[in-house]
Formats: sequence, C-alpha cells, structure tokens
Amino acid sequence: MDQKLKEMIAIGASVTANCIPCIRFHFNRAQEVGLATDEIRAAVQVGKMVRAGATKKWDEEITKLLAEDAGSAPQQIAAGCGCS
Repeated sequence: MDQKLKEMIAIGASVTANCIPCIRFHFNRAQEVGLATDEIRAAVQVGKMVRAGATKKWDEEITKLLAEDAGSAPQQIAAGCGCS
C-alpha cells in the first residue's frame, strides 16, 4: 500500500472518528505525499458516509431502547461495554 492510499484511509478514519487532531495531521500529511485536493475531498466524503451510517444505527438503537416497556428489566450485556 503506498503512502497516498494510507493517508486517504487515515483521512476517512479521522472523519469517522470525529478526531480533529487526527484530521489536521493527516490533511497536512496527505498534502506532503502529493494528494490532490479532490482526492482528499473524496476521502473526507467516504468518512462522512461511514459516520452517517453509524450515527443512523446508533439513533435507531437508542430510540428502540427508549421505546421498550418501562416496567421491563433492562437487557444485560455480560461483557459490559468497555467504558470502565
């Protein structure tokens, strides 16, 4: 995999992760390795599409959880969520 492709992937991932320091770093790095503005823009668009899909699924899940019967026991996840 060449450096241009790596930076395009990193840009898309940075956008998806909402990471401002990452996008600043990889935007500059992409220019250094010779990516054109249109190529950078394309990588940003892919990241936005992935982020939008993940956001839509998250919104659907939280809406489903909120709509569950308030009297029922919450669903337990054995392994936890990894936040702690």
